[in-house]
Amino acid sequence: MVGMGFRTIKTAIGAGLAIWIASLLDLEFASFAAIIVIMCIEKTKKKTLHSIQKKFFASLLSLIFGSICFEILGYHPIVLTLFTLLFVPILIKARIQDGLVTSIVIVLHIYTVREANLENLLNELYIIFIGIGIALLVNSIMPSFKKDIEKYKTEIENKFSVILYEFSAFLKDSKRNWDKKELIEVENILNRAKSITIQDVENHLLRKENKDYYYFEMREDQLEILKQMATIVSIVSSSELNIKQRRMLANIFLNISKHVDSGDTTIALKQLEEYEESIRETELPKTREEFEIRANLFYLNFEIKNYLIIKKNIFNRSKQ
Repeated sequence: MVGMGFRTIKTAIGAGLAIWIASLLDLEFASFAAIIVIMCIEKTKKKTLHSIQKKFFASLLSLIFGSICFEILGYHPIVLTLFTLLFVPILIKARIQDGLVTSIVIVLHIYTVREANLENLLNELYIIFIGIGIALLVNSIMPSFKKDIEKYKTEIENKFSVILYEFSAFLKDSKRNWDKKELIEVENILNRAKSITIQDVENHLLRKENKDYYYFEMREDQLEILKQMATIVSIVSSSELNIKQRRMLANIFLNISKHVDSGDTTIALKQLEEYEESIRETELPKTREEFEIRANLFYLNFEIKNYLIIKKNIFNRSKQ
């Protein structure tokens, strides 16, 4: 609601400013400058720029072709109809159909004054430039999403910490009760975070990359791994077999849960090496159940390593 209110205020100020400037210059159809502002202002700077480009070129084409049509064929309703029928496909072909409304209004102005002389053409051009100029000016002021982004990061890291702690606790105590709600909650947070980060990206026209967006993509990839691990942890924890590697993985999960916000994966990776070494030193499983549990534990080891590698790569990239 805050972002929407801010956009409304900017639109209102821009529309009033556009009419005021157009009136000072004694331009005909001065109110159209306000309409251009209203139609050009979007949620982000990038979207506003794209909207302005399409509306500008569509308006320019309509001004040229409309004037030629009316001057040659006359100022009649049938000519306006024919122009519209021919002009719309051109806009679609040029992929600037978003400028249809503004371009048709400009043609109607020429149709109304019934003369495509230099004075009338310049009048329309001045109105267009005032409208898009004010739209660019007011939309250059955008709210900062930095606090929201940092807040989402903290929430996600807290949820990840709880999930990893629960993995550890489950491996130690098969009777522990956990409804896995954090997996759903963190996914919803990630969706909101990525949405607001995309807006932040589109408000920085010259920025080549956005580290916050890469961060949330990294967490999204990690979440998919956590979802897969949750199922395997449930299977392993349901077994009554007392397997050494199970306790070792529980300690690894516990360590990772305490350092979710850190890019240092040294300790966790070292623990995984010790875990793999213990596997090589352990006797082969004697029963089918033991074989299945140890196979699932080995799979968890593989997924933990993937989780840590994804994290390590993104934190190394952020330092560049």
